[in-house]
Amino acid sequence: MSLLTAEELAAFADGQHSTLYCVLGSHPDPGGCSFALWAPEARAVRVVGEFAPRGQALNKRRSGVWTGRVRSARTGQWYRYEVTTQRGEIEQRVDPFAISFRDPAAPEAIISAPARRWQDGAWMRTRERRQAADRPLSIYEVHLGSWRRSANGDFLGYRQAARELAEHVAEMGFTHVEFLPLSEHPFYGSWGYQATGFFAPTARYGSPTDLMAAVDTFHRAGIGVILDWVPSHFASDHHGLARFTGQALFEHDDPRKGFHPDWNSPVFNHEVGEVKSFLLSSARWWLERFHLDGLRVDAVASMLYLDYSRADGEWEPNQYGGRENLAALEFLRALNAMVKAEFPGALVIAEESTAWPGVTRPHYLGGLGFDLKWDMGWMNDTLRYMAKDPVYRRYQHDLLTFGLLYAFTENFCLPLSHDEVVHGKGSLLDQMPGDMWQRFANLRLLYSYMWTHPGKKLLFMGGELAQWNEWNCEADLQWDLLEWDTHRGVQRLVADLNQVYRNEPSLHEVEFQAEGFEWVDCMSREDSVLCYMRKAKRPEDYVLICCNFTPVVRRDYRVGMPQEGRYATIFNSDSHHYGGSNVGGEAVHSEPVPHHGRPCSAPVTLPPLGVLILKPQSA
Repeated sequence: MSLLTAEELAAFADGQHSTLYCVLGSHPDPGGCSFALWAPEARAVRVVGEFAPRGQALNKRRSGVWTGRVRSARTGQWYRYEVTTQRGEIEQRVDPFAISFRDPAAPEAIISAPARRWQDGAWMRTRERRQAADRPLSIYEVHLGSWRRSANGDFLGYRQAARELAEHVAEMGFTHVEFLPLSEHPFYGSWGYQATGFFAPTARYGSPTDLMAAVDTFHRAGIGVILDWVPSHFASDHHGLARFTGQALFEHDDPRKGFHPDWNSPVFNHEVGEVKSFLLSSARWWLERFHLDGLRVDAVASMLYLDYSRADGEWEPNQYGGRENLAALEFLRALNAMVKAEFPGALVIAEESTAWPGVTRPHYLGGLGFDLKWDMGWMNDTLRYMAKDPVYRRYQHDLLTFGLLYAFTENFCLPLSHDEVVHGKGSLLDQMPGDMWQRFANLRLLYSYMWTHPGKKLLFMGGELAQWNEWNCEADLQWDLLEWDTHRGVQRLVADLNQVYRNEPSLHEVEFQAEGFEWVDCMSREDSVLCYMRKAKRPEDYVLICCNFTPVVRRDYRVGMPQEGRYATIFNSDSHHYGGSNVGGEAVHSEPVPHHGRPCSAPVTLPPLGVLILKPQSA
């Protein structure tokens, strides 16, 4: 009989079933294994495996679900489906609900029932508070296959990588690690963004149980784990989801809706209830079974707009004549509603590159319901500015100030991600202008500006090493660079920025409201100087940040201050400790001389290409 009850079949078809992994796929027990596959247009389905080399036929049930039971099937054995299409062709397909793959590029799955006695209870009990909007969030983005490899160039497994990575992340002061997609993907060079297994961690690094152990390791080290997840498109490989029954099933049959030119891949058809249930179940699977602390949803903009990267005639308007993808909007709201209800404290982060309103507004108020949105505008403007020779920066001053016009319209995360160091862009260090000293100073300036700017933080691996090479997924990071003082200095700077960010409530408590930020001087275009305050929930708890975007030492630069007294320098990006010239950094005393609209001011020595964080002693 079918594993799906009548109520479950109705929820499945209506797009409201989020635990399909409990009833579809393979389910071993002491007496064999049950199989269930959704393939409504198939003429026949057989399951083939070690237990049945010739295969065993499955029976078609309601709503196109095929089921069967094989008594000789056991955990650890491989299997695949033979799907007979309406044209009589037999296709070899991997189980869409496979938990483990035999090989990333093959159609065979492994019968599996991963389980773990979790030891992260302390983390899970406190996660909701740890990940609240008023807490520091500093993310280290990682591609697991190229972070670090063994001496002979082999991948590190989930368990070994977690031990080494957790130690590194803790030393650097990041609060979270975010992995590029770990869903099974046939082409390693896709970095996981072209998936075939939406319930299966890639077998390149180990088993599902190994990944569970890895997450446990991070949690016991006090580090959260976020996973990139792709509900927009999927791999076109023949054994995967594409034209699963010989015709469109998971994608739309019309290529104007069902295929995306940017990735040369099929697009999920969010209009189909069963597809929506499939994706909701995938999201829930990762959060529930692997104790993940958040999902970063890839390519949200491509889901929101029917004409995204499509020319006239290559897309079809919605029923009201608009360009909005109404079905995708409904799905995203349902996703965020489910996560909020079922996984308190878990984060859902949108990679969304347009000005779509309300991305982080609650779904019940008409927004999309995400917790965070990547601020792609800030990233692009800031890197454009930093790439300019400092002598020309005075003409581009608005690139730094424009972002504050919209900084509090969403809950933003500031990303310097993998996308900024690939495809010929060079590394972040390589994108900085000037001689060798200026390149390193500019990079320290970039990071210091980012960590003091409103918004949560994300830095791609290698950024903390001041890597020279553009990221290459076929090799690990340039760890040998840490033999040089200049590179060690940048590493120390990132660690100290994370420490200051975590220790100072003014830098993280009020990141999403205008009350937490105040311009002191945003008009010094000719000097390329910015001064601003960051404030905590207690108004008297604040810090003053001064940024000098030129290599000129600016002595006795008068800065307006809200009160008279002594201000200590709690951070100086030009410190010898970081490889700088050690200009500035002394305490300053404000006096009742009005300036910048403030009742007091003080002459401050601004280091070249440097950032100072000043804190009143009374705060």
